[in-house]
Amino acid sequence: MRETLIVIGLVVMAMALRSARKNLARKLGALVFLFATFTFFYFISGNVFAGIAGASLWFFLPWIELLTHVRRLRMPLNNRLRHKELPNPSFFPNAIEAAAGMEEAGFEHVSDCGWQWSGMHQHFRLFWHPEERAIASVCLCEQEDVAFAFISVTSTDTSGRTWRTTNFPFAPTLRCSPSLNWNQVPCEKSCFHQILTDHRKFLARMKINPADLLIPNPEDIEGEIESEMRRQVDHNLKSGIIRLTGDGHFQYSRRGLLFLWCQFIKDMIRLC
Repeated sequence: MRETLIVIGLVVMAMALRSARKNLARKLGALVFLFATFTFFYFISGNVFAGIAGASLWFFLPWIELLTHVRRLRMPLNNRLRHKELPNPSFFPNAIEAAAGMEEAGFEHVSDCGWQWSGMHQHFRLFWHPEERAIASVCLCEQEDVAFAFISVTSTDTSGRTWRTTNFPFAPTLRCSPSLNWNQVPCEKSCFHQILTDHRKFLARMKINPADLLIPNPEDIEGEIESEMRRQVDHNLKSGIIRLTGDGHFQYSRRGLLFLWCQFIKDMIRLC
């Protein structure tokens, strides 16, 4: 009975910490959950290694999704953006504020477009700023009952390298192409002015001279997004992360599933 009460007490403590507002307390709650799992298996078996193995099961849970759903996904090799209206803004409470922040910063609206990736709908609201030499976007993602929005600021230099600052909340599901330099800021940063400031600091930290940045052409922005995605797909094909299916689509390889599992683990540690 004593062991049962200890496990129950740890679970209750973990749930209390997970409901806290402070990020540090929530992360501590995740650790307590791991310790509760360890004690459960340890008390049952009386073996420390069994407890460690039981706690490590949390890190293998993503394989259920990987083997039952992701392994069967087929994604188009050449995806095209289509002009479309934005979804109901009530699903994306931060998107309206982000677009307003872009306009306050002097960015001009270019277009609204989107595409679909194996059940996920992505809607882009695109902006540009010739003086900043940057493209800003707010992307709305919908997949079944899950919806979220993120902001990106992108610049391209004269050598063809792309510099992007984004508050995308997850680890990338494909490897970035060598020409893309990714600066991921915490997803809690939803203010566009903060992200724009972080982008300027990122360029300065990488010693990029603003004069070496290209002035975007608003008419080419959608085509550049499509070309960037195709370059990323080609890079992942060469890396063995994905493989062609022979019908104009691609899917994750075994190596790609292992890559995705590592990305899931990163998210579990970062977002817990």
